[in-house]
Amino acid sequence: MKHVVIIGGGFGGLRAARGLANKTGIQVTLVDRQNYHLFQPLLYQVATAGLEQESIAYPLRAILRRWRNVQFRLAEVTGVDLAGRRVRTTSGDLPYDALVIAAGAATEFFGLESVARRAYDLKDLDDAVRVRNRVLSSFELAAAEPDPARRAELLTFVVVGGGPTGVEFAGALAELVNHVLIRDYPELRREDVRIMLIEGSQHPLPPFGERLGRYAAARLRRMGVEVIAPAQVVGTSHELIQLSDGRELPARTLFWSAGVRAAPLAQTLDMPQDRGGRLIVGPDLTLPGHPEVFAIGDIAHVEQDGKPLPQIAPVAMQQGTYAAQAILAREAGQAAQPFEYHDRGTMAVIGRGAAVARVFGLRFTGFPAWLIWLGLHLYQLIDFKNRLVVLLNWAYSYLFFDHKVRLIVRETESGSLPAIRKARQSR
Repeated sequence: MKHVVIIGGGFGGLRAARGLANKTGIQVTLVDRQNYHLFQPLLYQVATAGLEQESIAYPLRAILRRWRNVQFRLAEVTGVDLAGRRVRTTSGDLPYDALVIAAGAATEFFGLESVARRAYDLKDLDDAVRVRNRVLSSFELAAAEPDPARRAELLTFVVVGGGPTGVEFAGALAELVNHVLIRDYPELRREDVRIMLIEGSQHPLPPFGERLGRYAAARLRRMGVEVIAPAQVVGTSHELIQLSDGRELPARTLFWSAGVRAAPLAQTLDMPQDRGGRLIVGPDLTLPGHPEVFAIGDIAHVEQDGKPLPQIAPVAMQQGTYAAQAILAREAGQAAQPFEYHDRGTMAVIGRGAAVARVFGLRFTGFPAWLIWLGLHLYQLIDFKNRLVVLLNWAYSYLFFDHKVRLIVRETESGSLPAIRKARQSR
């Protein structure tokens, strides 16, 4: 019985597990530090009060119980003994005959320590809840703030990074403010709120091309988002964000989506890496000198047509399927063909009835792109219940101009209300 260990229950890891499911002679153990699979492309909607956390997550054990030869281990992977073929975890070692590393990515702050300490990002459910708490708490604090300057700081939200995550978050935040929060807080005016999107290129969504990027920028501006491009953030303090051109923006909330790097696990392996910490793998997605170890998804550097493949879900899913097929081919005594990514397109939603999409070489904007985005994201959710819940939430928001999950459920010291901070200090 061959034992295959898969590190990570994200898009790539699950695809690999599914490809090996119910195969004779193979036992699979999937290891993850969370007990759920997370649909990361919709995290920003949790952060902007559009969806509940549970609607974009699904228990891994509920998925894996359908596959008789796949088991789950809830643990943190601390390292890999490549020579001894063992995965080190917080719940003990796991020996393997084949290993699939699909540990994902972490946020890249490009050495900006002040930004790393202060900025919010979106990588997990906890991050999304923290962002939601921050936004809602800022409005609560601003509603009770008599000083106009301090109120302006509280109601200024800076989004750094004009890729799909930054554009989608900025658009969703603008809709939350325009349609919901301005009604919830009659003591505040829409003019009091500033949402700024900062992008280092000439326009948002650089991989989409100039036409779609300019469309996204124009649409965001119509929604009240200030698009600042090209510009770069070089530092931040408690109340100011510094740009490379010398400008300083008074703001209390900084959301960072300007870069990703490989998960920290990659740093524990003595293997070649690129500047972003990704493991450099061969055409068959294996580590140099270790044909039994595959690295896939955001943690792997794979070049195709002279360029590294992007760190996006479709790449991870195709690589997960390939890794499973390669393992099965070797068990059958066959050689696997080199991996080839088939780019079916990419898309980003901007706001209500507006999106940009590049699908099979065709470019769409506006309502048609929005419908494509809706359909694809519903299809890719892991379970029918999740699809139904998300669809109902979207329909409710579209019909009633409302985001119903406006809950402050876990305050931090930096974002909590004064009464809460005072109560904590008195303990």
